[in-house]
Amino acid sequence: MEQEQAQTAAQPAAGETRHMDVRYHGGESYEVTVRGHRILVDQPTDSGGEDLAPTPVELFVASLATCVALYAGQYLIRHRYRRAGLGVSVEYEMASDKPERVSAIRLALRVPTDLPPTRRSALLAVASSCTVHDSLIKPPGITIDVVDEPIDADGGGDAGT
Repeated sequence: MEQEQAQTAAQPAAGETRHMDVRYHGGESYEVTVRGHRILVDQPTDSGGEDLAPTPVELFVASLATCVALYAGQYLIRHRYRRAGLGVSVEYEMASDKPERVSAIRLALRVPTDLPPTRRSALLAVASSCTVHDSLIKPPGITIDVVDEPIDADGGGDAGT
């Protein structure tokens, strides 16, 4: 029951606003806080970071891959197939023109050996309708505001770098 409530709380209802916070961590790294979880992002050493964690772009692509895997896994469970062996491999490319962005993502959904070939198209349809995929197909509106907020003692305030 507790796990079910946590899963329900993680998926916001339609129209519900959720909150995350990102703070400077040090060097080229930042820490994301969401629902009590902490995720570090950094840059590779050749981009000035310490390569302590994935980059924001890598997390972006990973969020799509994990969403596809989750939906595929839910399909398998619903139809009484095992998830053992389920996985997603991803390749992505950066655009060669401006603005800098991901221009292509290719996902390979690896299915368990007990999934009959006749179920693959239905599995693909479900996996292709994951929330992250749908958010890329029909992009959300994005607003970036600059606000004056005091930075707490642990929040950095690294002027000049």
